[in-house]
Amino acid sequence: MSNHLALSQSLYLRKHAENPINWWSWCDRALEEAKRDNKPIFLSIGYSSCHWCTVMEGEAFSNGAIADYLNQNFMAIKVDREERPDIDSIYMQALQMMTGQGGWPLNIFLNPEDLIPFYGGTYFPVEPRSGRPGFLEVLKAIRGFYDSEPDKLTAFKTEILSNLQQSALLPVNQTSLTKDLLFRGIEVNSAVIQPNEPGRPSFPMIPYGTIALRGSRFKGEYNYNPQDLSQSRGLDLVMGGIYDHVGGGFHRYTVDHTWTVPHFEKMLYDNGQILEYLADLWSSGVRVPAIKRAIALTVEWLKREMSDPDGYFYAAQDADNFTSPEEIEPEEGAFYVWSYQELESILSATELSQLEQEFTVSARGNFEGNNVLQRYGNSVLSAEINNAFDKLFVVRYGQNTTKIDSFPPAKNNYEAKTKDWQGRIPPVTDTKAIVAWNSLMISGLARSYSVFKEQFYLDLAVDAAGFILQNQWLDGKLQRLNYDGVATVSAQSEDYALLIKAWLDLQAACPENPQWLKQAIATQAEFDELLWSSDGGYFNNSTAAGKELLVRERSYIDNATPSANGIAIANLVRLSLLTDNLEYRDRAESALQAFGTVLEKSPTACPSLFVALDWFLHGTSVKTNLENMEQLQSQYLPTTVLRIATDLPDNATALVCQGLTCLEPATTIEQVLKQIEQTVLD
Repeated sequence: MSNHLALSQSLYLRKHAENPINWWSWCDRALEEAKRDNKPIFLSIGYSSCHWCTVMEGEAFSNGAIADYLNQNFMAIKVDREERPDIDSIYMQALQMMTGQGGWPLNIFLNPEDLIPFYGGTYFPVEPRSGRPGFLEVLKAIRGFYDSEPDKLTAFKTEILSNLQQSALLPVNQTSLTKDLLFRGIEVNSAVIQPNEPGRPSFPMIPYGTIALRGSRFKGEYNYNPQDLSQSRGLDLVMGGIYDHVGGGFHRYTVDHTWTVPHFEKMLYDNGQILEYLADLWSSGVRVPAIKRAIALTVEWLKREMSDPDGYFYAAQDADNFTSPEEIEPEEGAFYVWSYQELESILSATELSQLEQEFTVSARGNFEGNNVLQRYGNSVLSAEINNAFDKLFVVRYGQNTTKIDSFPPAKNNYEAKTKDWQGRIPPVTDTKAIVAWNSLMISGLARSYSVFKEQFYLDLAVDAAGFILQNQWLDGKLQRLNYDGVATVSAQSEDYALLIKAWLDLQAACPENPQWLKQAIATQAEFDELLWSSDGGYFNNSTAAGKELLVRERSYIDNATPSANGIAIANLVRLSLLTDNLEYRDRAESALQAFGTVLEKSPTACPSLFVALDWFLHGTSVKTNLENMEQLQSQYLPTTVLRIATDLPDNATALVCQGLTCLEPATTIEQVLKQIEQTVLD
C-alpha cells in the first residue's frame, strides 16, 4: 500500500512511496499531527541520484520491523533537497554542529513543538556494521531519550538553536575592500585545489578553480601558483575517469585522489559549471585538444540525454543502472564501465592496442574487475581510438553517434526495466527542471559559444532561457521547479542569482540583442524586492516561503554550487557597468561589507565572494562596435563587460572605462587588451 508520497511530483519522494514507512512530505498537516500526537519528527533528506540514499531506501526504509517502530513512535517526513535547499541547509548545518560531518542521506530528529533538532546522522545500516549501530536500535534509543530525559533534551535544543541563530548573524564590520584582501583570498583558495592526499576523494570544486584562474592575471608573489593549479584542475577533469570519454558529460566526483574511479551520477549543475570553466581556461591560453573535445562531447550528451523537447534541461542521472530487466537492484556504474573481455570482442587488435596506450585499460581493470577509462595524455586522439569510441558508443546506446539525436530518458525504475533499449539499460534520469541548475548550464553554453562560436551551443542556451521566460513565473513571482510543464515552489536566492547571471552571460554572448539585459534588470528588481536584507546581502528565501524555518539564512559558503550571495554581488557590479546605474554598485559594496568578516576570517569558505570582490575592484566596460566585439568575446577578460557603442570618436576601435573614468580611445584591438590589463595592474 502506498504512503503519502505516492502522488508527489518529486522523483526522489516517489521512490519511497511503496516503503512500509508512513512517509509524509514537509507540509503543515504533517507538522501539526506530529505536535498533536507528541511524536518526534524523523526528517530524512536526500535526492534522486544519491547512491547511499538509494541504498538506505532498499535496506532500512523497506524493513518491516523498522517501519512498524517508526510509524508508531515518530512522524516520518521526507524532503527532496533539490526542492527545498533552504530546509536542507539549516538541518545539514545542525548535523555538522552535532557530529562534525555531514552528507546525504541526511537523517535528523526534530522536536515536534519547535522543529529544533536533537540527534542526527547520515547512512544508518539495518544491522550493526563497522562500529555503527543498527537503525532500529538507534530509533529505540532516541525515543527513549525523548521520553525520559526532558531536561537534557531542552538543554541540548537550546544549545543547537543558539548556535544556528548565531551562525545566521553576520558581525558588523567595516572591512577595507582592498587588493590585499583579494590577493589573500586568491592564494588561500588556490591552495584548496592542490593535488589531494592519497585516500581522499576528488571533487570538481569549480568555484575554487575559478578564483585561481582569475589569480593568474596578477603578477604577485604566491606560495601557490594559481595559473598552474587552475590548469591542472582543468586537465584532471578532461583526462580523468570523472569524465565520460565515450558519451560525454562529467560524473559527480571520483572516490580516489587520482581522478580515476567516479561516483557515477551526473548532475546538471556540475556540467554547467565545468563547461564555463573549461571555456575560460581555453580562452586564457590553455589550448589543449582534450579540453575542446570534452566541451563538444558534453554538449552532445546534454542535447542527447538531458534536454527536454520543450527546451529545458533535466536535473540529474543516477549513479546506478540495471544490467538486465530481471535484476532487483541496480548496479553502480554498469552503464559506463568495460570488462577487458568486452573490449577484446568489440574492438580490433589495433584499436585495443592503441586504447591501452592512451587510456587505463587492463585485464585486471581498475573498478571491480572492470575498466573506467582515464587518459594518460591530452593530445589529439588517433583515428583508431576514435573508431574504438564509436564502437563502444554503439554498444552502450544501440546506435552510432551519427544516427542518434536524442536518447529518451528512463524516468523511473519501471521504465528502465521495461523499455526496449537497443543497447545497455541506462540510469534513471530525474527529469524535473531546476531554475538555478538550468541557469548554470545556460551560462556554460553561452561562454562556450563566445569562445568557440559553435551556434549549436548558443541555440541550446537560448531554448532553455526561453522555456524559463515562458513558464517559470506565477503571479509575477519566479518559481524554482518545473514538473512536466507545471511550475512550482517559490524561487530561492540561488535561483534568482544564477538566473540573472545567465541573462548577463547571454548578453555577453549576444550583445546585439537587448532582451537579455532587460530581463536581467527586471529579475534583479524582483530579487531585490523579495530577498534583499537591510543589513546587506540576500536571504535564501522570502519570509512567506520559509515561515516555519528556525532561522533565515544568507548563504555565502560555496559548496557543489557557488554561493548565491557571491554570484549576486558580481551580478550587481556587472549591471552597474552595463547600465551606468551606480545604485547597483552601491548595493554590491553594501553586501561585500556585510560579508567582510567572512572574507577576512573564513576566506576558504567563500571563493565566489572573492570573485565578486574582483569584479568590484577591477570591473571594466569596453564600448566598441559589433565587429570588434566578436574578437574580444573569445579573450579571457573576467572582469570586463562589452557594450555596443554608436558614438565612438573618429578612428577609435573602443573606449575602455573603469568606474567614472575612461582611458584615451584605443585604435587597435591590441591597445584595447593592453588597457584592460592596465586596469588590473593599477
